Parts: sequence; C-alpha cells; structure tokens
Amino acid sequence: MNAPVLIQPNRIAGKGRLSVADPMRFTFDGKTLPALKGDTVASALIANDIHLVGRSFKYHRPRGIVSAGPEEPNALLGIQRDVARHTPNIRATVQEVYDGLEATSQNRWPSLKYDIGEINDVVSPLLSAGFYYKTFMWPRKAWDKVYEPFIRNAAGLGKAPVHKDPDRYSSQHEHCDVLIMGGGVAGLSAALAAAKNGARVIICDEQPTFGGALHFDTDIVIDGMDGFSWAQQTMAKLAAMDNVRVLTRTTAFGYYAQNYVGLIERVSEHLSAPSADLPRERLWEVRAKKVIIATGSIERHMVFANNDRPGILLASSARTYLNHYGVAVGKNVGVYTANDSAYAAAFDLKEAGINIPAIVDIREHPNAELVAKAKALGIRVLTGHGIMAAGGKLRVSSMSVAPVNGGAREVIPVDSIIMSGGWTPSVHMFSQSRGKVAYDAAKSRFVPGVYAQDCVSVGSCNGTDDLSAIIDEAIKAGEEAAIYVRPNASQVSISIEANGGNAWEGTLIGAAPGAEAGKVVKAFVDFQNDVTAKDIRLAVQEGFQSIEHVKRFTTNGMATDQGKLSNMHGLAIAAEALGKELPEVGLTTFRAPYTPITFGALVSHSRGALFEPTRKTPMHESEVAIGAVFEDVGNWKRAWYYPKGGEDMHAAVNRECKTTRTNVGMFDASTLGKIEVVGPDAAEFLNLIYTNPFLKLGVGKLRYGIMCREDGFIYDDGVVARIAEDRFHVTTTTGGAPRVLNMMEDYLQTEFPHMKVWLTSTSEQWAVIAVQGPKSRDIIAPFVDGIDLSTEALPHMSMAEGTICGVPTRLMRMSFTGEMGFEINVPANYGRAVWDTLYEAVKAADGCAYGTESMHVLRAEKGYIIVGQDTDGTVTPHDAGLDWAVGKKKTDFVGIRGLKRPDLVASGRRQLVGLKSIDGRSVLEEGAQIVEDPNQPVPMKMIGWVSSSYWSENAQKPIAMALIEDGFNLMGKKLYVPMANEVIEVEVCKAVFVDEEGGRLHG
Repeated sequence: MNAPVLIQPNRIAGKGRLSVADPMRFTFDGKTLPALKGDTVASALIANDIHLVGRSFKYHRPRGIVSAGPEEPNALLGIQRDVARHTPNIRATVQEVYDGLEATSQNRWPSLKYDIGEINDVVSPLLSAGFYYKTFMWPRKAWDKVYEPFIRNAAGLGKAPVHKDPDRYSSQHEHCDVLIMGGGVAGLSAALAAAKNGARVIICDEQPTFGGALHFDTDIVIDGMDGFSWAQQTMAKLAAMDNVRVLTRTTAFGYYAQNYVGLIERVSEHLSAPSADLPRERLWEVRAKKVIIATGSIERHMVFANNDRPGILLASSARTYLNHYGVAVGKNVGVYTANDSAYAAAFDLKEAGINIPAIVDIREHPNAELVAKAKALGIRVLTGHGIMAAGGKLRVSSMSVAPVNGGAREVIPVDSIIMSGGWTPSVHMFSQSRGKVAYDAAKSRFVPGVYAQDCVSVGSCNGTDDLSAIIDEAIKAGEEAAIYVRPNASQVSISIEANGGNAWEGTLIGAAPGAEAGKVVKAFVDFQNDVTAKDIRLAVQEGFQSIEHVKRFTTNGMATDQGKLSNMHGLAIAAEALGKELPEVGLTTFRAPYTPITFGALVSHSRGALFEPTRKTPMHESEVAIGAVFEDVGNWKRAWYYPKGGEDMHAAVNRECKTTRTNVGMFDASTLGKIEVVGPDAAEFLNLIYTNPFLKLGVGKLRYGIMCREDGFIYDDGVVARIAEDRFHVTTTTGGAPRVLNMMEDYLQTEFPHMKVWLTSTSEQWAVIAVQGPKSRDIIAPFVDGIDLSTEALPHMSMAEGTICGVPTRLMRMSFTGEMGFEINVPANYGRAVWDTLYEAVKAADGCAYGTESMHVLRAEKGYIIVGQDTDGTVTPHDAGLDWAVGKKKTDFVGIRGLKRPDLVASGRRQLVGLKSIDGRSVLEEGAQIVEDPNQPVPMKMIGWVSSSYWSENAQKPIAMALIEDGFNLMGKKLYVPMANEVIEVEVCKAVFVDEEGGRLHG
C-alpha cells in the first residue's frame, strides 16, 4: 500500500528522525491520510494538522491530543486492521502507524465534528460531580424503562469487538538477576553497569526505541555523541550481550509480591502484514532477584479555563513531536508554564520556524538566562501572568492573558498552546511494590520512601533531576544489584560522561490563576472523566475529607490513565479546600495495570479447547478403545461407565458392581492426588496435619487419614503409605490435591518452619490401577515379581515395592470397595501398558473394568465417605462416624482446638447415617431434604438431607447416606423425603449395606 507521501501541513523538513523514504497510509474516520514509518497515530494526525480526535466522556466536549506517551487521557481511538481485528480505546500516542491501519474516533454521534451528545455540555450545571448519586431515583417506575437503558447506552467508551479474535497470543516465564523498568538514560546506565558485572539482565521500555526523554531533549551530549544516538548505541551494545535481554514495545504493567513483575510486549501491532507465526502480544511473567525502577517522570498540565480545547498539549510532547517525529503542533504556538522545561520547547519550535507569540509564565522571576534567550529569539515573555481562558471550540484559537495579581486581559491569537506545570515522578511501579512514598515539600512531589521489596528507584522517578547525578545514581544501582546477586563475581566499574540537560525548576500543582475557588469556569483536572477543579471543591463541600472518597465521588483518577496527569492537581485542590497540607490529605492507590492491557494477552493460549485444560490419565486411550463413556471431574476426563451390548448407564453400572463383588473388577484411580512427603521430620509433620497418629506407623504400612481445618471440620481424606523412615506417599481426593498441598506448604512455612520436610506433588508421576474383588490376587500374581502377595506377608493396609509387568511398582493392599483389593502405582509412562496387560487377564477371567459411577455405588455399599459429597464443610470426624480416625492420645494436630468448641460437641448435630426406602424400590434424589412429619405446615422443618443415593444391585435395593440431626440416635426411626411427585418413607439405618462384618477385605 506504499505510496508517495502527500502534503502534510505540519511536517517540518529536516526535523525529526523519520525518513520520507518510508511512506505509509492510514485512515482516520474514513479519510485516507499520509504518514511515515515510525509515526504514531498521534504524530501522523498532528502532521496532517488534525488535533480534534474525540469527545469527552461526560460532557462530549471536543478533545485533542495532550501528550506523546502512555499518560494520554484524550486521544483514545478504535484501531482496526480488518473487521475481525478491532480494538477500542487505543492510545493514539502509543499506537504506531502501519499501512492500512484504520483509526476511528469514539464517543460521538453522528460525527466527530457534529456530536449530538454535546448537549451535555450545555446542561453541565445539572451534571456536576456525584450527580448520579442524587438522580435517577424518582419516579421509581422509570428505572427499568428509562433510566437504566439510558445509563447502559451512555456507559463506556468505544465499541467492543463483535467478532471472534483471530489472533494468537503467547506467554513466557522468565527469571533474571536484575529487571530494569525503563530505557531512558537511567535505565540504560543501570543495565550497562549490571550487565558488565555479570548479572543476567532484562531491560524493557514501552517505546519502539530506547531513550526516554532523549526522544525530545536534544541538548544532551553523552560520551561525545548526541543523547539519542548514545541511547541507540547502548541499546545495541546490550542486545549483543549474552546475559542481557532487551525488550522494546514492552510495558511493565504490574509489580507483585516477591519481585514478580508482569510485562506486556506488543509483538506485531506495528506491522502492516504480520506473519501468521507471530503472536499479537506476549505476556512476560518475570521473577527478578533485584528490580531497578527507572520509569522517569510525567509532565503536568496547567489547570485553567477551557484547558481541554484541541491544540492544547504538554510542552514536552510538543518537543517530542518536533524533535523525534519532525512535526510541529501548530504554526502560531502559545506557551503557558510554571516550569523551565517549556522554554526549551519554545526555543526548539522557534528555531524550526514556528511563531511563538508569547511565553506566559506565572512566576514573577523565572530563570533569567532563559528569559534572556527567549527575548534574543524574539519571543515575548510575560512573567507573573496567567492564561485566564482559552478561546475556540473545535480547535484552540486564542489565549486570554492577564497578570496573576489582577489587571487587564489581553487576547492573543494562537492555533496551539503548550503548557508545563512541572514534573511528577512516576512512582506507580514503586507504589505497586507496596513501597511507601515520601513527600518532597520543596518541589511539591511524592518520591519513593520506604521500600518493601528488593528494588531501587533511580533517575527522575526517584526525584533526581541533574543529568550527571542521574547517571551516577543509575550506575551505582546497577553495580550494587550485580554484586547483590553475584557477590563472588569480579567487579567492573564503568564511567559515562554527560553534558547538558539542565535541571528544570518551577512547579504548580492545583488550579492556576483564573480557576481559583469561586470562579465559575471549566478548568479540567481529569480530562478523560471530565473532572474540573470545581468538582473537587464540591466533593469537599459535600463532606468528603479522605482523598480516596473524593476520588470516588468525582471519579478523578479513575479513568484508563489512572490519573497520571490529574492526581497531583486533585490532591492539591482538595488540600486547599480542606485547609490542610497536601501530605495530610494522602495519596490515592496506584494499582495494576499501569496502562490498559488486553484480555487476549492475559488469557494467551487459555481459550477454546485450552480455556480449561483437559487432563487425561495415561490409560485414557485404552479406556476409549473398550468403549468407556467419560465424565468431567474437575479438569479430568474420567471413565464413567463401560456399556456393553446396548446397555444404558444403569444396566452397565449394575453389571460392573455385581462383577466386581463376585469376581474381579479394575478401575483407573490415577486421578487421585499424590504428594511425596520427605525428610527427617516427615512423620512428625504428618502427625500434626492429620487427626490420626502417624509417629508409630511402620515402614510398609498404610493408614487412612482425616485432615481437618483449624475449625475442626473435615477438609480432605486419603491413605498414607510409609515408604521409608523419612518418606511417605500421601494420597488425597481427586479434587483436593492442589489445596491439600497448598495447606501443607502453608503450615510448613508459617507454623512449622523448624521442621526439615520437603513436599513434592507426584500426581502426574504415578498411574494407579485398582484391581478389586475375590479374584484380584489371582489376576495380578502372574505379573508381580519381588513381592509376596500372601495375606500373611501383605495383609490389608500394607504395601511393598517390586515390579509388575517388569515395571517398578508401589503395590498397596487396600480397598475402596470393601472387597480384597490392590492399588498398583506405576510410573505414569508405563500406566497404559500395565493397564492393557491386566485388562486382558481380567477379561479372560470374565471380570470387567468399572467406572466412577460404579466406584460411587461400591463405596456407598460399605459406607465409605466421599469428602465434598458426604461432607459440606460443616462436618466433623465424629459427625461422619469417623471417631476412630482421631488420635485420642494426641496433644496437637490441625483442628484439635476447633473440635473442642461447644457447638461441635453439642447434641443435635447433623450426623452421617444410612437410609433405606420402606417400599424397597424408590431411589432417593441426592440433595433431597428430610422431614419428620410430611403433613406439617409449610415451611417445614428440615432435619437433614440426602448426600448419596443409588440402586444397589448387590443388595437388591436402593441405598442412601444422609446427614440428619442427631442421626446416630435415630436408628430404626421412620422419616420422610418429599420428592417432586411423591413423599418417600425411609428408615434410618447404619451406613453399611453389604458385608457389615467386613470379612471380604481380607480375602
């Protein structure tokens, strides 16, 4: 789509770093415009003399580009590559132009120039801060039909995508010694020092090229070359080092605990025709030993009447557009400042041939050298003056100037105004790290104070203004970071010589002259949310004193820019209205993300089939081959039942249950959670975690264990095998593995840090095959070597290590069916081969494979509980009939004090019992409520509920388990279960329906 560049009114020949040899085209609101490679949408629009780019959120006032970076509050556009790739609210100051890019203005109808929503500006007295708290209340009937539809239609900016996102995103985890946020002078200097001292370094910056302020500040010379050239050379030098990763177009958006930092890299958003192999964005999840924050500072705007008119922007931004992009922001540019930095912008523009009618400086006595230079260039300087109001509507056309102490106004024609209220250190990432800022009263700014993590701030974000001091501070931080992470490495000192870059003096926070209290003007503090100085004062007048409350009442700082420009002004105005010093008012909280990030980048590959990863056991394909029907259990696909010859589920389950009890069945139990607990204190640790005693459990023995929370309620259960004196194989419920491991780690690190214990999740490492039934020993015996399977050598609840089918195994004599059984643990890679071998033997013996539904029935026939089904978070071991699993002589374990609470030992608690239907045929619904009298008035008193219910082919009757108030004392009592179409009479019984004596376990 390349074509010769058309005339661009504001492109200045000989200025900037872009090449006219790289022309591009893009569209804005359907109009095709020329640009150069390297332009942002903002710089290209200004080059084409377009400042009007959108409408404000509340008042729909015309808005233009204010900044040249991520702090931009106004220029939020819809960016589209094609119909399927549309993204709203993209900052024009960050989005790079590519051939064919389509940009659309937002929040206007029918057009940007003629917006019907502008009526809001006319009725703005009715829409002051907090109006939504006091309106839309009457008449109440109008809410559904009028107010809510209107509010929903007015909410938000831009249009959400309607097509499925066709792009892919990637994510990457990375560890490094030193992470450096920011690629300006400070960041580059720190990176060079750390890298040359052997540290593994990651340095990132959100711009396509490193340099930070060097993009606009052409007065700086470093190591004998202009600052920007030095930055590019240094970036190339770092990129060539094996121990450095340089990330451009990458924003550090979140600083979390333990130096965990989230980065977003825009991989292909700047390309006209990105390769299908490239992700659109990449999420970097970085864990750094040391973090160096070099995020610079942000220039503040001036708060004066109509300061939001298109064509009014920050002085440093105007300088960036001129010196980097070769674009002038206007042809007749006024300057309004309280800081020296605006003078440099005025000088650059003047020397580029742009008329500067006046520099309006609120200070009575600004830097004399700057004033003299301005006059030498023919620029009029009005000290002690302020801009009382800007003229124009769709574009600024004049500035009304008057002495700050009162006097006649002078209207000066302009087509742009650049402004500077001073600079605010960018402490966002420092604050996200939970560091505490300190107030620098001399310069009216907050700077890093007390650190909470292994990080250090350098450069202007640390309040350091002098260039040489910045470089020295950064080099020191880089060297110390390298020594901190690699104390034994040889040390290398570096030196960087710099000249120029004078420290800028002067500041103004709060309302400028002409926008003081009592003045009825629209002087905007927060551009994006249309918050004025008057709104801040109104919040105080309404009684809000906390700055967090003022923020929420006015929405100051709550837009997508998070108040990067507005926060300090809002604080100052609130402090003045409250009659307090600014630090007394406090500072609002900076939260991640630093700038908006896409859902796509966060989700990455986790969408579609990968949204919730499906976990399959090693035997899955073999189970598919023999006709298994699967169910979802958490993320696992588990064989539910194995139908044969047209069987439905009930017929298949009946056959599987009957075959397992009378012959042999095999079950895939690989999904059970498995944790290896190792260390000299492993037994003592488990003795504290479980209610059962574990200190005397012998090597080669198993024990069923109950785990409680501190409150005494059952948390999980499982079987624990002692492999060696210092090693245990712990099993958990399928769904409980992550939380049990997390609980163990939590206690190990916080309550028992003195214990020498190591925990390792091995759920994926072991495949588990349960072979159950009277013939189970006969089935596995031919394949087992090195293990005596006799009852005397391997009794119930014992284990041994050997081989099966030539594969190493931990063979456990245990059962969840009540039949003689074995659970065979083999390395996961061999699981399928062992399953296939055993299945052929089972099939030859007329046995079967059984699924999870049969497993549920078989265990319920024996009264074995399933945590989460027969417990609900309020069940104690006693309630579940598991008193025997609580060590009576133990003096401490997790939950011991909770179990002694009066309400946990009081009578009337719900207890787990069995139920049998009186009619001998009705299967109860799980979850059904239980009552004593079905004829009592509604609402009935519910005394319990059904937790498990099945038809038992082995018992030839329906069976159920239920939690019933005082259930243990109700044996033989008749109760009632109201169902949808009938009331079923039941009898309370023991929760054991097959082999009550338990003889089958022993073979």
